[in-house]
Amino acid sequence: MIDIVKADLSLSAHAEAMIQLMDEYALDPMGGGQGLPDDVKANLPTELAKRKSAHVILAFVDSQPAGLVVCLEGFSTFACKPLLNIHDVIVALPYRRRGLSKLLLHKAEEIAYELGCSKMTLEVLEGNHVAQSAYKSFGFSGYELNPEMGTALFWEKKLG
Repeated sequence: MIDIVKADLSLSAHAEAMIQLMDEYALDPMGGGQGLPDDVKANLPTELAKRKSAHVILAFVDSQPAGLVVCLEGFSTFACKPLLNIHDVIVALPYRRRGLSKLLLHKAEEIAYELGCSKMTLEVLEGNHVAQSAYKSFGFSGYELNPEMGTALFWEKKLG
């Protein structure tokens, strides 16, 4: 049995499932290949729960944590409406190829509609062709305002 739920991070079962899945993702080459630091494991559920703009979705298969999506609400200045950024998508290895990512993304889309969002966004590594294929099949595409200028690039500047 598959259950897709909006997480309540005050529930230990949901907080523990999120940490388990995030750590598995962090250990994967697509997540950087290193587990989460202990302070992140200890504080992530509490810190996310403090943010009204954070939305965490969990997938359970036969009551076992199987998938996770972490979304963060942003704002589109061009549309003058909120947007929902899908920050993390994780499906645990034993549960892949069962359609869980699509179920999780459908739940994220429901939340985006409830919030009145103009769009959903996400980032994906250039070499993660499996994820790219899944996202394309769900309707995502590269972001561009003007085809002559090309698609957007996702950059970062680490602080501290």
